[in-house]
Amino acid sequence: MAHPKRKTSKTRRDKRRTHYKATEPTLATCPTTGTVHLYHRAYYVDGDLYYKGKLVMAREE
Repeated sequence: MAHPKRKTSKTRRDKRRTHYKATEPTLATCPTTGTVHLYHRAYYVDGDLYYKGKLVMAREE
């Protein structure tokens, strides 16, 4: 089996891994409320919880 002759430094190792970049999250606009939110996530509008454009849970007062 082949073995490395020298230890690979942390800097060299990390430079090789820099191709993995953070991507922007995909955002959606709600047709009901018009708010921008993450896909497949529930979101709050004025204290009410919405999911897929439908009211899931109203704010308790």
